[in-house]
Amino acid sequence: MAAAGDEHAAAEVLRGISRYLNCLNEDNKATRKRALESIKKQTVNNGLSGGVLQEVFSSLLKPLLKCLSDPTEKCRETAIAIITEFIRCVPKPEEALPYLMPCLAQRLGDKEILEPSEELRLSAVEMLTLTVELCGKHLAPYLNDTINILQRTIVDPFPDVKKESCKCTVSFARAVPEHFHMQAESLVKPLMQTMSHQHSRVRVSVIEATGAVIQHGSGKNMDDVLSHLAQRLFDDSPQVRKAVTAVVGDWLLNMRDRYSYFHKLIPLLLSSISDEIPEIRLLAADLWRQVGLQWEKENEDDIKDKMDFLLSPLPHYPPGVERPGLGCRELVVRNLGRLVPAIAHDVTDWLVPTRVRTSQLLSVLLLHAEDHATQHLQPLLAVLYRACTDTERDVVNNCLAAAKLIGTFVPPPVFLKLLLEHVTAPSSPSNPWTPLMVLAAVLGGSTKALLKPHLQQVADTLARPEVCQEYQQVMYLEQLLACVDALLQRCESDCGSVSLQLLQVLVTIQSLSTDPQLSAKVLESVQFLSKVQGLDPIELYRQHMGQLLDWLSASVNSWSSYSPQRLQLHIVLMQSGPVIGEFLSQLMPLLHNCLQPNRDTEMRMSVFTMLAKLLLNAKNTLDSQGHFGDESERFLSDVLLPNLVWHAGRTAAAVRTSALSCLLALLHGGAITAGQLLCLEEKLSPLVLSALEEDSQTSRLLACRSLSATLQLIGTSLHHEALNRIYPELLKRLDDSSEEVRSVALQAVGLWLSSLTSDYNPELFAPHLQLLFQQLLLHLDDPDSAVQDQVLEVLKKGSSVHPSLLQRETEAVRDKQRSPLRCDLLLQHISSPSTETDTSNTQNTSRLKVVP
Repeated sequence: MAAAGDEHAAAEVLRGISRYLNCLNEDNKATRKRALESIKKQTVNNGLSGGVLQEVFSSLLKPLLKCLSDPTEKCRETAIAIITEFIRCVPKPEEALPYLMPCLAQRLGDKEILEPSEELRLSAVEMLTLTVELCGKHLAPYLNDTINILQRTIVDPFPDVKKESCKCTVSFARAVPEHFHMQAESLVKPLMQTMSHQHSRVRVSVIEATGAVIQHGSGKNMDDVLSHLAQRLFDDSPQVRKAVTAVVGDWLLNMRDRYSYFHKLIPLLLSSISDEIPEIRLLAADLWRQVGLQWEKENEDDIKDKMDFLLSPLPHYPPGVERPGLGCRELVVRNLGRLVPAIAHDVTDWLVPTRVRTSQLLSVLLLHAEDHATQHLQPLLAVLYRACTDTERDVVNNCLAAAKLIGTFVPPPVFLKLLLEHVTAPSSPSNPWTPLMVLAAVLGGSTKALLKPHLQQVADTLARPEVCQEYQQVMYLEQLLACVDALLQRCESDCGSVSLQLLQVLVTIQSLSTDPQLSAKVLESVQFLSKVQGLDPIELYRQHMGQLLDWLSASVNSWSSYSPQRLQLHIVLMQSGPVIGEFLSQLMPLLHNCLQPNRDTEMRMSVFTMLAKLLLNAKNTLDSQGHFGDESERFLSDVLLPNLVWHAGRTAAAVRTSALSCLLALLHGGAITAGQLLCLEEKLSPLVLSALEEDSQTSRLLACRSLSATLQLIGTSLHHEALNRIYPELLKRLDDSSEEVRSVALQAVGLWLSSLTSDYNPELFAPHLQLLFQQLLLHLDDPDSAVQDQVLEVLKKGSSVHPSLLQRETEAVRDKQRSPLRCDLLLQHISSPSTETDTSNTQNTSRLKVVP
């Protein structure tokens, strides 16, 4: 009765709209438009029952479908709206499929889409989506038509059509999974073309559609899709990255053939665990946890023993990190051999985001692999070496974090066997520091208890010459220091057993470093090395000084200007302070050896310069124990004097200059006695006087000062012949081109005059004094008033030696000078009673006796 009632009601409706149906064929577009609106009003908008609508729809479908090709856009729009409402309201919309689907395929699925209006194409696709949702499996016979439509609309120029097409694709794949896989492959290409669309919402829709297509497809196109999805992990839009994460997680959980693709899908999901957005990280972690749990259930028999055995937490696990579940760890372990080559490839990608994300993934994988990383250690180290040369700091930091995990999980005997070989023989000559960088990070991840048995091996390797002395790049030295610091941080007091080797490495780093910041860091490490042993740095040097000097002496015969040992000697002596005074018996033979005149000139210069600094502060360095005096005479005789002998050439002159600086420091520092100096005066004076003629201003200046120091120490003990050999050379320097040399030479002349005792007979040596006074009086008329004043003071000293002679000479030149002022002052000084007293005292002064 109900069916008959529906048929009667439908017949009544059809009679009411029959006139409008006829109007659909009119040429007037307004007439057709009004007819369609009237049909809509009296059917879908009239609140008719489903059965009545079904009967009416069966009769109206063909005329309405014909209107989809109406030239008037409003007519097509109204027709689509009427059909859509009928499909939504009728109880059996699948009865319309034999007519609806071919029509839609014709309008939307041909090579050229016939519908020109973007909005109407959107409405048509929305109608198709509704049809798929309501008709479900009834669409199976229309698989080709639907796929053809979607192939075209997915790449439609209108973004909203793309999005709706993707939504329709998802619904269609789920509606007819038994048939969809046969045609799914044809949708991959248009989806991949659209995946990089500029609108993020379109990209999200494409990713979701891709998930459904692969999920319900044959799986043959997985490789074509993965590279595009991987790129979307670097998308600027968090929603896009979230969509990739959700799709990959769904595949890992639900795809039929997922076991075959674990090694390709796992990296994508684990990459999202390091995403900058917390929501995505949490989603990825939750999905990954589900994947692991599901895998555990599916493989319970295979991992039963491990499930019982691995329940207890690992010792020394990274703090603050939650250990992944057994299933997650097993999935990574079983696929790690296939993942490492992919990591090695992507970590050198030309795109920075790819390298950064890959380096983050490496840490996540190693956290899962734990000690199973041991069997892949060689390729993993190769990856780390390459990544550590990256210009992007984030890549390097991420890889060092991964290296630290290797130290946490891999036993030291295993990683040290490989790493120490690479440290001693780097595979990359251009980046020799990469093995050291990785070693420092790996050591930082290990533990005190595990490292202790291997401390000697590591320290011995770091102290080997080919490791710590071969390279001078700042980066290399920084990483060498990082290795030492890692040992100190991890093993602390246990490092006492290798304290000597570590100190040797630190000394070498500081000797080769040209970077002040690095040098400062080395000093901090030396202090820390002392602290862990309960010492201060001076005590540390005292503990090892004998061994350090033996270490340096072993190679002294081969030292040159390029030898790092001379720089190491400099650091050891300069930083050990008073300690070196306790080891003179070892130090002095070493110095005698490397300072012989036949040794490398530049090396001798640097050692002399260093010794000059030490000798100036001899009481706190070389002579801290008061024993250097026993060595100083031999040092002066066998080392300094041979290096003062004149040889042609600029380099030889530079050596003499450095030797003079050392001599001056010896004289000023109080490390040699007057008696010792007097014994060597006959050998020393000619060489110093010769140096007054050097081309180098510095050498002349040092020679003048050395003569002054010598006169101060032993001037009054010198024989008159020795004294008379000195002053003519000093007088020459009064005409020196350097004002500083002239000034120092005048000071030396003054000291020479002060050195004359009663044994020096002024009448007997009057010619010498006359020459001296005449030359000084010439300079009393110097253009420089400062020089005039200094000469005046020197002549006043000379007035106590032979006042009458000086008076005669002064009076002889007074009127010849530009200004008689200073001559008058001098004459006045000579005539004053104090001068006569000084003269009397001088004549009564006995000669100073110096006992050698």
